[in-house]
Amino acid sequence: MLPLARAMRLASPLLAPLAGRRMAVSVSAEQAGGKGKGKGKKAKDDEGGPYSKTVQLPITGFNMRADSAKREPEIQSFWAESQTYEALSQRNPGAPFTLHDGPPYANGDLHIGHALNKVLKDFINRYQLLQGRRARFVPGWDTHGLPIELKVLQGLPQSERRDLSVAGLRAKAKEFALKTVDSQRKQFKRYGVWGDWDTPYITLQPEYEAAQLEVFGKMFLNGHIYRGRKPVHWSPSSRTALAEAELEYPEGHKSTSIYVQLPLVKTGPKVPAELAPHLEGAAVAVWTTTPWTIPANLAVGVNERLEYCVVQASGDAASSWKCSKLLVAIALVDTLAQKTGAAMEVLCTFTGAQLEGCLYKHPLFDRESPIVIGGEYITTDAGTGLVHTAPGHGQEDYLVGQRYGLELLSPVDDAGNFTEEAGQFAGMNVQGDGNKAVVAALAESGALLKEELYEHKYPYDWRTKKPTIFRATSQWFASVEGFRAAALEQIRGAVSWVPASGINRITGMTEGRSDWCISRQRKWGVPIPVFYHIESGEPLLDAATLAHATAIVREHGTDAWFNLPIKELLPECHKDKAATHRKGEDTMDVWFDSGSSWAGVLQARKDSGLTYPADLYLEGSDQHRGWFQSSLLTSVAANGIAPYKQVLTHGFVLDEKGTKMSKSLGNVVDPSIVIDGGKDQKKDPAYGADVLRLWVASSDYSSDIMIGPGILKQTAEVYRKIRGTLRFLIGNLHDYDPSKDAVPYEQLPQLDRYMLSRLASVTTEAKGYYETYQFSKIFQVLQRFVAAELSSFYLDAAKDRLYIRGADDAARRSCQTVLDHVLRSLLSVTAPVAPHLAEDAWLNLPYARPADSVFQAGWTHAPEQWSTGLSQEDLALWAAVIELREAVNGTLEKARNEKAVGSSLDARVTLHVADAELAARLQALNASENGVDELRYLFIVSQTDLVPDAATVRLAPFSETFSAPAADASALAPAGAVGEFTVGVSRAAGAKCARCWNYCASVGAGAGADAHPELCERCATVIAGLGFTLPAAAGGKEAVAA
Repeated sequence: MLPLARAMRLASPLLAPLAGRRMAVSVSAEQAGGKGKGKGKKAKDDEGGPYSKTVQLPITGFNMRADSAKREPEIQSFWAESQTYEALSQRNPGAPFTLHDGPPYANGDLHIGHALNKVLKDFINRYQLLQGRRARFVPGWDTHGLPIELKVLQGLPQSERRDLSVAGLRAKAKEFALKTVDSQRKQFKRYGVWGDWDTPYITLQPEYEAAQLEVFGKMFLNGHIYRGRKPVHWSPSSRTALAEAELEYPEGHKSTSIYVQLPLVKTGPKVPAELAPHLEGAAVAVWTTTPWTIPANLAVGVNERLEYCVVQASGDAASSWKCSKLLVAIALVDTLAQKTGAAMEVLCTFTGAQLEGCLYKHPLFDRESPIVIGGEYITTDAGTGLVHTAPGHGQEDYLVGQRYGLELLSPVDDAGNFTEEAGQFAGMNVQGDGNKAVVAALAESGALLKEELYEHKYPYDWRTKKPTIFRATSQWFASVEGFRAAALEQIRGAVSWVPASGINRITGMTEGRSDWCISRQRKWGVPIPVFYHIESGEPLLDAATLAHATAIVREHGTDAWFNLPIKELLPECHKDKAATHRKGEDTMDVWFDSGSSWAGVLQARKDSGLTYPADLYLEGSDQHRGWFQSSLLTSVAANGIAPYKQVLTHGFVLDEKGTKMSKSLGNVVDPSIVIDGGKDQKKDPAYGADVLRLWVASSDYSSDIMIGPGILKQTAEVYRKIRGTLRFLIGNLHDYDPSKDAVPYEQLPQLDRYMLSRLASVTTEAKGYYETYQFSKIFQVLQRFVAAELSSFYLDAAKDRLYIRGADDAARRSCQTVLDHVLRSLLSVTAPVAPHLAEDAWLNLPYARPADSVFQAGWTHAPEQWSTGLSQEDLALWAAVIELREAVNGTLEKARNEKAVGSSLDARVTLHVADAELAARLQALNASENGVDELRYLFIVSQTDLVPDAATVRLAPFSETFSAPAADASALAPAGAVGEFTVGVSRAAGAKCARCWNYCASVGAGAGADAHPELCERCATVIAGLGFTLPAAAGGKEAVAA
């Protein structure tokens, strides 16, 4: 193995930190004195001296100031006028790519979460377009449902609201939704998001509604849709059924919980004869957090595998109870005793299975009910181990009731008030006075054992923010059980989930999902196209009615269902039933609306390049129970396949302290203010869309991300750094024509070939991160390359040959060749995340543009030669050079602080490297004489000497010895690429050239010395080529370059 092997380990883009090295510093006190005093700043004569006009400074109209509020809309107009997106999405040579848009709800302005979502989608689509694929993005909007209906009603005076017809309500809702769509569309476009904005999909469009009805029809005809009466989540505040995805579970909800006794009146057939006497005079103890459901109690559930017991209660707490003997799970006796304050003695034990069939009497109604076998949902985690069962008010209760043939009792109306079936409680609200009245009645009857508040998660209506109830009603359901296995098969075998944990979330939600209630008792939505017999209530729904209704909706929209007479809505084969039937008034769950978008968009627009299944769905992580799931269920139920090949999720946006945003807290970040600024521009400056987009790119969106003034300011600084680098690149290409001036790879100096090697690595790395949606890593790669490898190293060292050499000098043209490659590659990498910046730079190219738009130019692919042209030993050598350069800069800074030198060109560097082979290779580099690879140009000093021993170096006024870090220091810094080396800094020898400011012995010597005695031989040659004369030689007039 070569001695340079340890150097190869650091052949990486990062500058090796020096903090982990042990340093030995020696400074000559004598030399640290006044030499170099006052040289830290350029003298006025140096600035704009007589030779300043001969220096090749950058020239460009690409401003450092972005002026985003003005320039970004101009660039967007350029895209629109030239139809850049349309041309690429329709005529790119590659395969189609479909990222299907999950529709935002059209009921207000956009928030920062919307910006995160749409910008992420745009990153992906723009990258795919750069790769030559036909990425067609059709934005969408969800426009039906209660929130829009409520917005309309809230905006009307009471008198108008009372007299509003269904047709009037729907017309106003449509108007509101479309107005919101226009507003949101304008905001999305300002983010720089490309898409079919003139032809979006909107769920109220007749063609979309018809496609949705076709999905419903397929599911019905496949046997997956049925009507039934069963308990569903019901919102009294909205007066409609809700799906699980329409619920939220806020923290801090407290319910009134009660322990109740239900007196046994008969032992069951499975109770052992010797134990039966213990049940005489006993009562069943149950616990519930919904006292209002006690009037609907029809059974008590037990777990057949749990152990139960009869206890004798005593003490003051039990003195008011109707029964002092209680049946309870043996594992919860102590808990019940503690809760009630009564002493409890175990008399005998039973298994749950032995208790089945015992009868108890309801404490408030004249009826007897059985103890039944429940299921594994009955545990000893809380309560009594015996579960109050009301089949009309709970999913498990309903299933148990079905098994035992229990009545589906639900004495609660749409408003959440008790009906006449609830007897003395009729008319009372179950979440208010009705709940309290039930508790009071139980206490009066001697059945109440304990009342207390219980904090737990409880479902709220996500729109009204008010608690819901579980209530049995007649609804339309999708029978998930009928296609659950097929859905799970697609989840596990046909879809890629990013992040991988997403498969666990959607699998769990699909495995445990009950039947999907798809009907809603609202007017603003897609109607369920069913007819009911007026007397029997029997539904009329078949292939003929479905086809006829779908055809009417496709032509006239769903308003026709509400406006046309029933005879016109019935197909020819059923028109004779018009007098005996009425049309249904329920509308579909909005999740069915958006969940049918694969049909209304992907299938409906396949001729325009969209694909089904889509390549990608991308939404927030909450959509595993929302759009991802509703889309999956409808697609699998109708067609047997998932509507997507890959699903990508992102987290939510918090403020920069990690707190949820809230208007009341004043921590809401408005994307429109980020872009255009606020009223106080000092407090809220106009950063532009690209800074907002770079914030998205910088964030690890796989979890919740943060934003705030400090974060945006940091992001803006990165933007300015990238823009400044692009400006430098463009400015230094002002006289470069790649068709004439490009230097072949084989003729490039080794530094330039090293830079192309790094560029190839960066673009390959960035491409891999784009392919895997790791945008924060692209941001890091871009930031690191621009700051560490370009600005701090290559471009810094390049200034001498760019500014000082003759225009056509080989070293200068070689550098321009690299700058051009760097510029085009940087624009490729930057374009998806900061498209306005990339396009602005592209439009300012100083030579004929290869394409009108940076996006039409496509992704810049690095030739294989760039990656293979240098050996591993060469790469290791340059890693060593970078490490040495950092050390030299540190020692120069110490000399500068002591006023020993001013600029780095005032210095001479002496260097000793202990590794003999590395020293030899550095010596060869230093002797290259190509004006590029010599160490003095790389270190930006006037002279650099490699010497055979460290003692010689230490003779310099300033010297430092660096050694590889100890083994235990590896956590602080990686192993050094150089090993031990010593750096010395002293004043440069010779005179200072008035043009390049380098010190050398050739100043005033050589050709042209008579005319330009202040110049070095290199500069004199350039000046002679320009025909430049000093002012004195031109009669006191300004110097002229021929």
